[in-house]
Amino acid sequence: MTSPSEQTLLFTGATSYVGSHIIKLALEKGYHVRGTVRSERSTASVREKFSTYADKLSFAVVPDVTKPELFEAAFANPTKPITGVINVAAPFILDAQDNKRDLLDPAIGGALGVLEAIKLHGTNVRRLVNTSSFACMLDMDAGARPGYVYTEADWNPMSYEEASTAPGPVAYCASKALAEKAIWDWVAKEKPSFGVVVMNPPWVFGPHVGGIKDTNNLNESTHALFKLIGANEVPPVDFAGFVDARTLAEAHIAAFEKEGIDGERFLVGSHFDYQSVVDAIRAEVPQLKDKLPMGTPGKIPDTYSLDGSKAERVLGIKYVSLAQSMKDSFAQFVEAGAV
Repeated sequence: MTSPSEQTLLFTGATSYVGSHIIKLALEKGYHVRGTVRSERSTASVREKFSTYADKLSFAVVPDVTKPELFEAAFANPTKPITGVINVAAPFILDAQDNKRDLLDPAIGGALGVLEAIKLHGTNVRRLVNTSSFACMLDMDAGARPGYVYTEADWNPMSYEEASTAPGPVAYCASKALAEKAIWDWVAKEKPSFGVVVMNPPWVFGPHVGGIKDTNNLNESTHALFKLIGANEVPPVDFAGFVDARTLAEAHIAAFEKEGIDGERFLVGSHFDYQSVVDAIRAEVPQLKDKLPMGTPGKIPDTYSLDGSKAERVLGIKYVSLAQSMKDSFAQFVEAGAV
């Protein structure tokens, strides 16, 4: 395989929490990175985070990822050939005013837009790694489903029409599944020259690249943790799975590099519940011991589980433990002066 230093990886969602972690690892491994952004001004924070890699980092403005023709500049004149695309960008809306217009159509259109853009402009691309979600596998109507083990064989069964009138979080989960199904349908029909691999993480936690600057503007998953500080009760399980952002970054790069895995999807995650979080933080971050709800220490909610062993076995990743991930996450809240 060609050396990383002779390749460029193109990222959508370059300014995102997850995108930053994957870009960090890609740069550390020697890849050139080009990120797509909606506007030039949004590149400042990414340039600051990776200032030591300025000669390997470039950006292109793509105001609408649903329109493949707008990707022309993203693929034009890279320092090294663009051999891979990491598609992280996707709408994250839990309270859409119109599910079809604001959530479902942009999710499906964005996924297909990237595929068409590679077909149109990506002459040297050998693989797309698409960031999807465990929501694609989760059956929302089945509830906690004690004893059930979710794997890559599972699919969220909700239809487009059902999702169009569903409550916000349910519609969001359906949008992820519908977008992924659209990807596989496109691949089956178009038989592209490049391969496709899909990553399906649940909650993504862990520290932020460059630390936390403003706790008033946190991404959704980090905000879910931050709300535990000063809370009166331990929240019930929402998604009973998580992955540390650093593990997820490793999985993405491995999914690009590994031979013979085109057409595969990977559930990348392990068990999560909020009781385990507060138990871990009491043990690992003493400053917060008295600022978290007590709940019932050691009592793990009875719910479904996730089998993320395929990602371990095939991609060679090793999961960061929940305790370590929470320790590193909450330490940044302390460092930010938010506690």
